[in-house]
Amino acid sequence: MNRSPAAFPGRGEEAGAIYKTIKDLRSMAQDKRQVDEITARDTDFAQWYTDVCRKAELIDYTSVKGMFILRPYGYAIWENIQRILDAEFKKTGHTNVSMPLLIPESLLQKEKDHVEGFAPECAWVTMGGGEKLEERLCVRPTSETLFCEHWSHVVHSWRDLPMLYNQWCSVLRWEKTSRPFLRHREFLWQEGHTIHATPEEAIAETEQQLECYASFCENVLAMPVIRGKKTEKEKFAGAEATYTIECMMHDHKALQGGTSHYFGNGFPANFDITFTDKNNQLTHPYETSWGLSTRIIGGLIMTHGDDNGLVLPPRIAPVQVIVIPVAAHKPGILDAAAALRDRLNAAGVRAKMDDSDNTPGWKFAEYEMKGVPLRVEIGPRDMEQNQCVIARRDNGEKTPVSLDGLEETVKALLDEVHDNLYAMALKNREDNTFDIKTPEEAKAIAEGKGGFLRSKWCGGLECELAMKERAGVSSRCMPLDQSGTEGVCPVCGKKCTTDILWGVAY
Repeated sequence: MNRSPAAFPGRGEEAGAIYKTIKDLRSMAQDKRQVDEITARDTDFAQWYTDVCRKAELIDYTSVKGMFILRPYGYAIWENIQRILDAEFKKTGHTNVSMPLLIPESLLQKEKDHVEGFAPECAWVTMGGGEKLEERLCVRPTSETLFCEHWSHVVHSWRDLPMLYNQWCSVLRWEKTSRPFLRHREFLWQEGHTIHATPEEAIAETEQQLECYASFCENVLAMPVIRGKKTEKEKFAGAEATYTIECMMHDHKALQGGTSHYFGNGFPANFDITFTDKNNQLTHPYETSWGLSTRIIGGLIMTHGDDNGLVLPPRIAPVQVIVIPVAAHKPGILDAAAALRDRLNAAGVRAKMDDSDNTPGWKFAEYEMKGVPLRVEIGPRDMEQNQCVIARRDNGEKTPVSLDGLEETVKALLDEVHDNLYAMALKNREDNTFDIKTPEEAKAIAEGKGGFLRSKWCGGLECELAMKERAGVSSRCMPLDQSGTEGVCPVCGKKCTTDILWGVAY
């Protein structure tokens, strides 16, 4: 079909403008196709997730199954997580340490429950320099035993306590199946380990760090969480109590975002850690550990992403604003775009300019796929009117904005994007949380649209196992915010008051 200016006889400049608009729209559509397409989220959620991880350049595969490369953009997200959390840990007196990568088998065997919990996932070093080792060495799956061995050497008096340690490292767990971010054999994390004079201090530490994770998820990642306690069956191997933050993904499955464990004095007793208390009595201290890993990046993707790719909350995004010069070949455009970028960076906004020779349409699609929260466009007409155009990644809204006071406008918009992403994620959770009365009702929902399934629970292991067998769901947590009302257990029918959430989890 002819859409040249000649197709609009007698309309002069208007015809030319219409022709240019059609041409630009076609060009932008073509540019969008040049950016790798992503599987529709509601068509195949698993493939959509993999597409986003790879095409947004977060991750790459290696020749060893389960070992992934965090590409610069993916690692930059982790660096921001690390920077923010590390600052929070230091506010509460924690210091960073570094423990060895290898653990002697005899050291692991000192805590029976712990080693049994990790045995199926342990990787072992048996040779060194061509010679067989006298004792197998486990590649660190977690570091409780290493910390306990260290504390057995350095803790003597109540004056030495508490010891509030954290380390940023990688760990190795020989998973049978793998998936980007969600299940790696080697993954990055932080693991906090602390030791205290009294159980009250240790429990307070456990609760404090759980709240630290919850606040981080909600106020930085825009991910609403449920704070809860794991059942005896689901708690960490060797712990007396495990606390968790549970998040709902877009597909209504659950993700455990971070955990905090109270160990009591079981580990210290097995490792002969003792100290002289204020009453000059020799006693064992009390221990905690807590951790959050690169798995949370997978949760971030599945909470906020859409059919166009990644959607990053502004406070964690490596690039908060991408500046795109339009008609960059025209005089002054590149300088104007660079000036906007520099102004934003000087104001504490992470801004970047793309002055490559790719077309504006291609750039729009590329940074949309990478989830950059705001796009700032500036062209000749914008310069004449002392304005730019800002596009939001979360809802696609485009608004002309004065260059005067741009920094304040951008900061306010970034906060609005965060709040909107949080509100949408919370609505997804609230709309897909259901009260259930029987395992059959739970199964119908789990196999249908999915979601969090809320019920009472008698506390019995048999009923917990029956829910798994009959409904295909696992216990996620007993929310710390309990209703206090009485009901009946959906399996045995006993009267009880404990609220519990069930679900299908990653």
